[in-house]
Amino acid sequence: MRRSRLFAVLGPAVALVVSACSAGHTPGGTPTAGTSGSARPAATLSSSAESPRPAALPRPSTAGASVTLTAVGDMMLGITPDLPPDPASYFNAVEPALRHGAQIVFGNLEGTLTTSTASKCGTKPSSDCFAFRNPPGYARFFKKAGFSVLNDANNHSHDFGPAGQAQTVRAIHAAGLAQTGLPGEITRVKAHGVPVAFVAFAPYDYTASLLDLPAARALIRQAARQARIVVVYMHAGAEGADADHVTGREEIYLGEDRGNPEAFAHMAIDAGASLVIASGPHVLRGMQFYKGHLIAYSLGNFAGYHNFAIHGDLTMSAILRVTLSSSGQFEKGRLYPVLLAGAGRPVPGGGAISFIAGLSSADFGASAARIQSSGVIRRS
Repeated sequence: MRRSRLFAVLGPAVALVVSACSAGHTPGGTPTAGTSGSARPAATLSSSAESPRPAALPRPSTAGASVTLTAVGDMMLGITPDLPPDPASYFNAVEPALRHGAQIVFGNLEGTLTTSTASKCGTKPSSDCFAFRNPPGYARFFKKAGFSVLNDANNHSHDFGPAGQAQTVRAIHAAGLAQTGLPGEITRVKAHGVPVAFVAFAPYDYTASLLDLPAARALIRQAARQARIVVVYMHAGAEGADADHVTGREEIYLGEDRGNPEAFAHMAIDAGASLVIASGPHVLRGMQFYKGHLIAYSLGNFAGYHNFAIHGDLTMSAILRVTLSSSGQFEKGRLYPVLLAGAGRPVPGGGAISFIAGLSSADFGASAARIQSSGVIRRS
């Protein structure tokens, strides 16, 4: 059974449609979030030969149009009642880079927008359990900054249980934004008349699970039948300043299976993804091209207010801008460096470009994204 919701047009070039398809149903370092949810056992990934890309859709009438999107990593504006004094202006310094030239702006909402007080941490304070929530009205601050799609596939979207997650989704929709990441959910966005599908995964049953590889593959293939451009998000990998390298193996954090990010990303592209973006490690990671498609393995933390650890490499973030053709092919990309200042406010600057460039070369060799000092991203 499919439920569709048509959103108000956010601008002259962008219309948002969400199709929720029924398909079964932490910040790293210190002090950050604990885990929630139970992970399934690791699954075996089939080879790319067994997972071909879907047959091409008929060429749309918008052939020749390009779509530009910007994407960022984890963001949450404090933990109620410890909230920033200026939430409406929190993104002001980076808003131009978020908005400029982009029809779609995507970010990971690392927490909830809820009034619920029944958290996973119980009623007693704990130094190793973190439940993130902002008031539901904070959705408007993300919209003001330029965001159009928010992700709920992460380990904090269920911090206040099903009720908190449901209220979060309602708050996002009420602000005129789209969201993605729930089990079986495909979020469709039209930019310049070109359909773009978003599907997002995390290693939990209350999200689209990245550990259930057959279901994930099927959902991506379904999205590819609905849109020629498919953007896949994954909340994958270990956490913290020492988790900046992609290992090519299953990654475990605090005893929890966080998936094999490289294998999952390759599977996603084989199944029809045009672009794969990620966060979850709470530190930047490298970028790779696989079969001509860009994979950004972690965009790190993007905004917080005493939510995330801020020291060393964890102070660096980035805004990723990518332009895709109407058939989903990579045309150009660029990184804009961001520094987390004060309690976690994003401002332009920092060493993210050289940091990501070095990690890309070290981890992926010949398939690494080539990142120039200007931030321009090129294929090998």
